[in-house]
Amino acid sequence: MTRFTLRAAGLALALSAVASVTQAHNAWLLPSTTVLSKADTVSVDAAVSNDLFVANHAPLRLDGLQITAPDGSTVKPESEAKLKLRNVFDVNVAQPGTYRIAVVNNGAFAAWKDKATGQNKRARGTAETIGKEIPADAQDVTITQSAGRIETFVTVGKPSALKPIGQGLELIAAGSPTDLAKGEKATFTLHLDGKPAKDLEVTVTAGNTQYRDKLDELKLKTDDKGQFSVTWPAAGMYWLDASTKDSKTTVPQAKERRLSYAATLEVMP
Repeated sequence: MTRFTLRAAGLALALSAVASVTQAHNAWLLPSTTVLSKADTVSVDAAVSNDLFVANHAPLRLDGLQITAPDGSTVKPESEAKLKLRNVFDVNVAQPGTYRIAVVNNGAFAAWKDKATGQNKRARGTAETIGKEIPADAQDVTITQSAGRIETFVTVGKPSALKPIGQGLELIAAGSPTDLAKGEKATFTLHLDGKPAKDLEVTVTAGNTQYRDKLDELKLKTDDKGQFSVTWPAAGMYWLDASTKDSKTTVPQAKERRLSYAATLEVMP
């Protein structure tokens, strides 16, 4: 084998490794704690990373940040800091009950071929702006709608019920999403636009993946009622995610809607 062939093979292997890492990116919110006995402040990291809960790739954009107090009111984040690899903010959790901290993204992606050059072009925007990104003479235009929710939960004192959102993919806990313990079984329901999401694959992954040879993911599937159960193998922070797609679009010209959901849950010893 020539030196050129060896170098080419090495480059191909390197590119393959980069592609694998790129596909492994996870978006998450990581609270400093999820259970408090009294009013306090919780710090939250927001990032997109190669390893779960280790900020080593890029910060998670907070344009769609929504913090909901137990009484349904909106809470503004405090002490926001935009860093190179993560964003950070504080939440003043003053009310007793369960808070929902979420980043909600609703947008659209467009792909087309430039008429003059024949090159493939892409653009990202909202339902209102995506049309303006596409030239009038664009060819082979494809528009895809996206709806994503990334969230975590914090409880002060006694947990309170979370009001269902009724849009996109969302997690409904049989008990409280902050009352989880090692060795105990927790039952959840996934909803899609307010209805049970049937036969949907759910992945549950423990943090500290950088210290494991294997991810050791738990692969689960929702039943006819959208329900699934998890028996927690160990204490720690976990990342739960699910995704699906359908044709129920609200963006003009979009033929497909891609939906995703991710939550950070803390399991106690």
